[in-house]
Amino acid sequence: MTVTSSSPTHLDPRPRAGTADYRRTVIALVAAAVATFAQLWSVQPILPAIADGFDASAGQAALAVSLATGGLAGFTLIWSGAADRVGRARVIALSLLLATLLGAAVPFSTDLWTLLLLRTLQGAALGGVSAAAVAYLAEEIHPRDAPKATGLYIAGNPLGGMGGRLLAGFAADLGGWQWGVAANTLLGLVALLVFVLVLPRRKSGAPTRASATGDRLGARLRAALTTRGLLPMYAQALLLMGAFMAVYNVLGFRLTDQPFGLSQAVASLLFLSYTAGMLGSGLAGSATQRWGRYGVLTTATLLLLLGLGGLFTTSVLLLLLALLLLTFAFFCAHATASAWVGSHAHRGRAQATAVYTLAYYLGASLFGWLGGVVYDAVGWNGTVVLALSLTALAGLIALRLRRLPAPDLV
Repeated sequence: MTVTSSSPTHLDPRPRAGTADYRRTVIALVAAAVATFAQLWSVQPILPAIADGFDASAGQAALAVSLATGGLAGFTLIWSGAADRVGRARVIALSLLLATLLGAAVPFSTDLWTLLLLRTLQGAALGGVSAAAVAYLAEEIHPRDAPKATGLYIAGNPLGGMGGRLLAGFAADLGGWQWGVAANTLLGLVALLVFVLVLPRRKSGAPTRASATGDRLGARLRAALTTRGLLPMYAQALLLMGAFMAVYNVLGFRLTDQPFGLSQAVASLLFLSYTAGMLGSGLAGSATQRWGRYGVLTTATLLLLLGLGGLFTTSVLLLLLALLLLTFAFFCAHATASAWVGSHAHRGRAQATAVYTLAYYLGASLFGWLGGVVYDAVGWNGTVVLALSLTALAGLIALRLRRLPAPDLV
């Protein structure tokens, strides 16, 4: 039996790929991603300078990263509720504005605990972008092109993360950790202006479909937790991000230790491998249109396992090639899964993307920390085995997505 869609392509007013509104929307959302992840990860390469500046231990200084990611994860559901009431674009703009103002205050911290408080608040502010961006694209871009647009947005994540780390490192060399933070705050301000000036004005009516139907936040959150297929998607975020961060959190130690013995400056260049993540994110949407979301997710997971397996090598060239492969595969999988959540969650879409984001950063915090514990206990190979186990478990859970109905792309 042939099913005729109630919203034919020629009647759907949302922009298609190649149109000016599509390009402007993607550019604006990529700018928001760059601002978010540049500021979120900006202190990671300058933690030794922060520790020296406040006479703190490495563990205390590292809280500047973990508390920011924790704040982001903890406030995504709050931001998602706000997005349903006032609109996703407004929430993204407000989120970036608050984060930039807090970032501007960080360099003036006179003690470590003030810095940690400001970083926690900044992470909480940045949660608005992660809570609203994918849902915004799912609603504002034509369904056929939303996966591609989401992949391009996700590509802004490694771009901002890599750029923010490198910018902070170079600026800190010139004027201390304060300059490193300030440089990324300025980048965040520029990106905020790009978002506000470039994003097309909304033409589709009410701020959100949820508010128009009168759904309460509790009902939308319940839908985000009970809709068939969403829990396995959240598991992808938790486990794949956990595997990724378990490796990246201790990779610097591996590169500076034997048999590699690289200097800290050379080892820090490993963040350039995030360029492979930008490629993987950007290709995910186009690949989804050809092979389907499950096919792309499964292929990316297998490539991730292959890349992780290559990390057992003692050749620096082979290790870097394996790192490029796993980074490409991880961001391809992440872009696919996050876009799938955005299109599959017809009710409580903002809450579903917020839960996905919560799982994503919970995986980063929990398994990233556990990767370091395993490294201290049994060494690099143990951490790689942990990452392989998490990835394999994600692949097994993803089997539940095989027969999930394909989204309506008409």
